[in-house]
Amino acid sequence: MMQNPKGRKRLGLALILSMLGILAPLNIDMYLPAFPAIADELDAHVSLVQLSLTACLIGLAAGQIVVGPFSDAVGRRKPLIISVILFALSSVMCAVAPNIETLVAARFVQGFTASGGVVLSRAVVSDVFTGRELTKFFALLMVINAVAPMAAPIAGGAILALPFAGWETIFYFLGLLGVVMVIIVTLRLPETLPPEQRVPSSIRHSVRTMASLFKERPYIGYALVVGIIHGGSFAYVAGTPFVYQEIYGVSPQTFSVLFGINGIAMILGSFIIGKFGGIVSEHRLLQGAVVVAVSATLVLLIMTIIQGPLASLVISIFIYMIAIGMIFTSSFTLAMKGQGHRAGSASAVIGMLPLVIGSLVSPLVGINETSAIPMGAILFGTSVLGTIAFFTLTGHRQQVEQ
Repeated sequence: MMQNPKGRKRLGLALILSMLGILAPLNIDMYLPAFPAIADELDAHVSLVQLSLTACLIGLAAGQIVVGPFSDAVGRRKPLIISVILFALSSVMCAVAPNIETLVAARFVQGFTASGGVVLSRAVVSDVFTGRELTKFFALLMVINAVAPMAAPIAGGAILALPFAGWETIFYFLGLLGVVMVIIVTLRLPETLPPEQRVPSSIRHSVRTMASLFKERPYIGYALVVGIIHGGSFAYVAGTPFVYQEIYGVSPQTFSVLFGINGIAMILGSFIIGKFGGIVSEHRLLQGAVVVAVSATLVLLIMTIIQGPLASLVISIFIYMIAIGMIFTSSFTLAMKGQGHRAGSASAVIGMLPLVIGSLVSPLVGINETSAIPMGAILFGTSVLGTIAFFTLTGHRQQVEQ
């Protein structure tokens, strides 16, 4: 088994795990520019189109809870290959959906199967890296992965601009990507969890493992911080396609650019953690990030109430996404320290919580189609709740690090 690999092995592993990790953001973001087109072609209400995003998020959350503990028992490689094969098939199911109800159901399956790439890529990182190397490698992974939210809507908008393409073409592309990923994983990714480190495979043992995680105050504190704040960010994912295009009148291509630049913000956030994590404690960096998230979303909420210019929304969200990049990277590495054989389950919980929160808030932004206030209120509210979780639950880890 690899342990803290260097050089070309490290870079190759980073590329493979990044490709697995981007299945979720591509799955979530790539079809966002097509929301209005899907609503028109399938004769569906805005909230029903947003429900397809909710179904995907629920699938991603449920899949991680199943795949994560299962991989702790049987290893990472086999569940990973199976899940990516099923992802490719479910993407085609989305493309051929004749109505919004079928699309919503297919999106759940697509999200469930994409979860394997997400949870297992993180578990592999925890299998292979330890200590400061874990923080540095995960920060590198997040920088690469952050390109996906930036590129996904731009790619989706570019596909929609093709004369022969419709929203279905986006899902055919995702299916093709799944096939490529299966080939790469089969040929290039070895098993990273040796048999002697695996845990018994049973529902009772999985429940016990999950229960033990929830008893760890620092772990659940960091998990709730990223779960609530990152989960709340899905209100922006679901809301901006309509806020930018319907309220502010931008084109799908312009929306793709405005949405995509937030990938740069996430890269900056992850870079800050990777660069300064060894100089300033990650706990203190996370503390600064949650304060920035609350401040940026407060400004955003005020701008949505007074109907400020588009630039005020774009800038506020950009700053907020820098904080998200910091929160996601630092919360994961802090929570995963010392998890060992529970890495799959621990990664699953961290991956599940943002998606559960996201699935709850995404439909709410469509309550008022003529206002951006619901989006601003949700982003601010979840930032406040995540900040409360940070200051009430993670103090013990801070004392240990000092």
